[in-house]
Amino acid sequence: MLSKIVILEKQPVMKQLTLILTIVFSMSILAQEKDLVIKDVKATAYNYIDVFYKADTTLAYKSIHKDLRKVGWYYDDKKQKYSGALEMPFDKLISLAKRWNAKGDQVTSDTPRKVKVLEVSDKIAVAKVTAAWGIDYLNMVRTDEGWKIINIVWQSKPKFSLNN
Repeated sequence: MLSKIVILEKQPVMKQLTLILTIVFSMSILAQEKDLVIKDVKATAYNYIDVFYKADTTLAYKSIHKDLRKVGWYYDDKKQKYSGALEMPFDKLISLAKRWNAKGDQVTSDTPRKVKVLEVSDKIAVAKVTAAWGIDYLNMVRTDEGWKIINIVWQSKPKFSLNN
């Protein structure tokens, strides 16, 4: 009889232990998945920079959505003002990428190449890129092919920024 009581008392503890281990294991998997997603978002943003730095359009086809909407403002030093909104669909981005650093003279080892992931969820993400031309905010969407940049807002090198 005593052995039956001991077994019955151990059973709830075993169930509790199993539940706790299941929760800990699940949290570990979720943390690993989250880290992997952040890594993929960063890689997509770095691919965007390298589309131009390396004049590698294959990275554009891998990381940028065909329905891209890119808009930005270029600062004209002579006029001391920003341009109007400059729009660039995917095909124009490909064209610019082919020629911007075709000679390899636009980028040095000191040229900025920074990515800061600002937000990641299960379907969308936002990253800030700092590069030779200025800053870009990349809106991404998770597709069957991976993370794709769908919207970009950019400007020339800022005179100031809250998050340098």
